[in-house]
Amino acid sequence: MKVLITGICGFVGSTVARTLRESRDDIEIIGIDNFRRAGSETNQAPLRELGISVVRGDIRFAADVDGLPSVDWIIDAAALPSVLSGVDGKTQSRDVVEHNLVGTINLLEYAKRHHAGFTLISTNRVYSISPLSNLEVEVHRGAFRPDLTREFPCGLSPSGITEAFSTQPPVSLYGSTKVASETLALEYGATFDLPIFINRCGVLAGAGQFGRPDQGILSYWIHSHLRRRPLRYIGFEGTGHQVRDALHPRDLVPLLTQQMECAHVPLDQRIVNLGGGLANAISLRQLTAWCDDRFGPHHVDMDPKPRRFDVPWLVMDYTKSESLWNWHPQTSLLGILDEIAEHAQQHPEWLDLSAPS
Repeated sequence: MKVLITGICGFVGSTVARTLRESRDDIEIIGIDNFRRAGSETNQAPLRELGISVVRGDIRFAADVDGLPSVDWIIDAAALPSVLSGVDGKTQSRDVVEHNLVGTINLLEYAKRHHAGFTLISTNRVYSISPLSNLEVEVHRGAFRPDLTREFPCGLSPSGITEAFSTQPPVSLYGSTKVASETLALEYGATFDLPIFINRCGVLAGAGQFGRPDQGILSYWIHSHLRRRPLRYIGFEGTGHQVRDALHPRDLVPLLTQQMECAHVPLDQRIVNLGGGLANAISLRQLTAWCDDRFGPHHVDMDPKPRRFDVPWLVMDYTKSESLWNWHPQTSLLGILDEIAEHAQQHPEWLDLSAPS
């Protein structure tokens, strides 16, 4: 089988490519990347050493996609992945639409032409902002958790968000490009008889991630704490109680390989949540305490001003993927944090290398 991975030199794309190469010797991997993300070029040579073909190109441009060789499956891991994309004053709104939606359209046309399967690496940010931002929470052991005495929105429970949760706007420009990409992918699949899968991922984290305050937060926080760089709790009264769950991208590979072998799956089984779940959930305050224990105390400033699109508690319920595919995360939260910390200790230049120019 020949597989194309887009965004192959990004953190997720490169991790999936390496893990696929290590676990399957019957898969030929090619990848495309525009190297827009600071630090991504460092992944090019190691991938090529593994026999993985890396093409410099941009999926926003149909000619770049059309020039790729025929493949059997596409794993779309290319995106501007921040919920603040297009509204942060650093990226344009058109930019995020072209990267995350126009790029998907070009890939779906490519899939149609070669009758290839397609897996979209989507996001928990497809879920509606309003019910999440208005969720009633309480503080428990330095972290928010849903208030069990209040009524929960449809699709949400103390175990997290399910696939039944609303995707109605607003979801951010980033989230809306992913919702639109999901819809188009499923329509292409139904119209042209293509196997399509949508994997909605929680926070993806691990060693080698290019962290920033708006994306790759676990990596950014641990590297910054170790280097005694400034850190801030933003919003929520500056408490740092906001919670996310963490998933290592290599844990996607067992599911991806199953999906590539299953062409005929009912439509209602093609969208699944993938995340670390409650067991891998952590608040920024808890993460700071972990870093303090490992590296020594470091002061964190407080900025109570709310940040756009932020929510207090966002945890993925992966019950459906566990039921359908016997999938569950294999890397514990502590395993992820230890891996990032070891990488940070070995790469003192990482924050500067991965900082935007």
